[in-house]
Amino acid sequence: MKWDWSAVSEFMPHFWDGLLVTLQILVLGSLVSFGLGLVWALLMRVPSRWVTWPIGVVTEFIRNTPLLVQLFFLFYVLPEWNITFSALTTGVVAIGLHYSTYTMQVYRAGIEGVPVGQWEAATALNLPLRRTWTAVILPQAIRRVVPALGNYVISMLKDTPLLMAITVLEMLGEARLFSQQNFQFTEPLTVIGVAFIIISYLASLALRALERRLVH
Repeated sequence: MKWDWSAVSEFMPHFWDGLLVTLQILVLGSLVSFGLGLVWALLMRVPSRWVTWPIGVVTEFIRNTPLLVQLFFLFYVLPEWNITFSALTTGVVAIGLHYSTYTMQVYRAGIEGVPVGQWEAATALNLPLRRTWTAVILPQAIRRVVPALGNYVISMLKDTPLLMAITVLEMLGEARLFSQQNFQFTEPLTVIGVAFIIISYLASLALRALERRLVH
């Protein structure tokens, strides 16, 4: 086997295109996951089984169904019901929805980890419920769960290649297309592997920096 630097040079424009798509999926999917996960967690605390039971069933179904199946369902089945999204939008929604069921559990643990005394203090001060959540409970809960949320960001990054199955050309999709057209697999796939390692490492560094900042 001979390493061909010219293949790397030829592949790089495709790599940057794929990297941009990967980062778009990661950022938007993370926002959907974090936002929707918090909504799930708050709804599960509503004192009514008419709310918590359906939410529990839906989130358990999503969490225990493979992400690839969900991608296929959203991309191929929904159009039969005249609900159509672009491949990129479908991928973002699928990843965000799938991981929201995991971030929900992270938020739940963070909320339950807030000392009871904080709830009692808010009650003693006669704070409105909304103010109790936004000023007392959620800031403390989220500070506790940042490391776990960051780990799911890295997991989402590693799952972005699944979107290749619905025609999204993220990094691996671009590498596969280039390889099939030029019959050179080693160079583009190696570049993609290194890129995933670097992005994951940078994300972990940013996570640790954010965690230290929140602690202090």
